Amino acid sequence: MNKSTIARRYANALFHLLDPSHVDSARQALFVLCEALHKSTALKHVCASPVFTMEEKHDVLTALSTQAGAPPVIKDFLGQLLKKNRVGVLEEIAQAFSELADDREGKQRVVVKAAEPLSQEEQAWLQSKLGTLMTQQVELVFQAEPSLIAGLQIQIGSTVYDSSVRGRLDNIRSLLVKG
Repeated sequence: MNKSTIARRYANALFHLLDPSHVDSARQALFVLCEALHKSTALKHVCASPVFTMEEKHDVLTALSTQAGAPPVIKDFLGQLLKKNRVGVLEEIAQAFSELADDREGKQRVVVKAAEPLSQEEQAWLQSKLGTLMTQQVELVFQAEPSLIAGLQIQIGSTVYDSSVRGRLDNIRSLLVKG
């Protein structure tokens, strides 16, 4: 089973365990935990090392989630992730959970990546165009990614529309390698 399948199952289970009023706080707490795992080498070490007991790992993650305002169900959920050795999939779980929450609210999250930050006018124009094309409310997330060189990458769900220079160069390279 791949990571995304596992993540969707865990996210779905958590989503259905939660009271609808706690979905947003759970989403926020999951992203805070993911960010902490990204930024803290010590936290990664605690979660991965067999030197620390399951209770110690659980206490650390629970303390972080409590600080992030997580609902009580998250404590048991984190315990289950630790028990099944799935903390490494937490980022994918958070993303899948966020998608479930957005679906419930009738929103579609769209990630727009550009080589340089887009101006307010460009962001508004994209928001307008994508809102017109899609049949549901669109929530745009803008990211700057200099490696794109120029152009845009637009991700809607699992589909990526790539009009970047890097994407085109990669396509040319793959064609040259095949031929």
